Amino acid sequence: MLYHRIVAKFGTNLLTGGADHLDLQVMTSLVGQVAELHRQGREVIIVSSGAIAAGRDKLALAQGHKDIPLKQVLASVGQNRLMHAYEELFDWYDITVAQALLTKMDLSDRAGYLNTRNTLLALIELGVVCIVNENDVVAIDEIQEVKFGDNDNLSAMVANLVDADLLALLCDVGGLYTADPHLKPDARLIPRVDVIDAEIERLAGDASSQQGVGGMVTKLEAAKLATDSGVVVVIADGRETDVLSRIANGEAVGTLFPSRMSKMESKKRWLLSGLASKGKLIVDEGAALALKKQNKSLLPAGVVEVRGGFQRGDTVDIFDLAGERVGCGICNYSSGDMMVIKGAHSDKISALLGYECGAEVIHRNNMVVL
Repeated sequence: MLYHRIVAKFGTNLLTGGADHLDLQVMTSLVGQVAELHRQGREVIIVSSGAIAAGRDKLALAQGHKDIPLKQVLASVGQNRLMHAYEELFDWYDITVAQALLTKMDLSDRAGYLNTRNTLLALIELGVVCIVNENDVVAIDEIQEVKFGDNDNLSAMVANLVDADLLALLCDVGGLYTADPHLKPDARLIPRVDVIDAEIERLAGDASSQQGVGGMVTKLEAAKLATDSGVVVVIADGRETDVLSRIANGEAVGTLFPSRMSKMESKKRWLLSGLASKGKLIVDEGAALALKKQNKSLLPAGVVEVRGGFQRGDTVDIFDLAGERVGCGICNYSSGDMMVIKGAHSDKISALLGYECGAEVIHRNNMVVL
């Protein structure tokens, strides 16, 4: 299978070779592969780590400095250095590059999501290769490694944003293994993962590296988000010869995570991302079945528990009694209202609240079911 629109994530350890500075030989190889795909008419967006490592190298600071203000300084210095390297390398191929620095907050509201999407798609249309990174200079919670503080998950969100066919997570390991290949030489590569279940998550372990934020755990989180959005994901060793080109042409390299569903409209992809989720609704077995098998709306009668504080119009996640995520959607009632009407029949809403915002808690048109 040939992939046309590709998001390629380059990890810190890949771009630095595990050292404390950018490895220009590795970057030259990766840029050359992107340029060749560009020449073929493919569309590539790069999500690049390495800014903090580049800043540390420029300022000759030891890795022992961990405080947030210093990391922000390193990111500020390193972003310029990183982009300068990319711009010089892509100039060899007469390819214009752009930079997009994003934070979780930029994408957590509908308008911000759409503005970012429109900008990235416009750059693609103009033949510009956009290089995306988190805006670590201002996003303190990202540097503290809270949920979205890694470029694996950011790359999945970008793939979601632009309707990518493929997300290539390139790092310094060959994919997902049966054990940590750095510690156990007999560990076997898992070539394909159809379902990311508890056993697969256990295999990932906690492989966070010294230089980078993300390890195999965050790569699986990213794979979940992307495959649930209709994107194929591959985790592979970015140091292999022509690895990005081979993956883009459908060659079996690394670990493949096939997409779990077809492409969805932009609104539903935004809902599914979980960026704007404000709470959770726990539903009974009958409601879960009606949502998954019968394409029904969620009614208050099926809700057994309300978690978190949210307002009418906020996005909430839907879970079944076993703790499995059923889907998500825009809730017609606040969490306070939901505490009152949960378990009640729809014809009782007006009597219980004194008003009614619809018979459904979440209408099927404003819902994504997994």
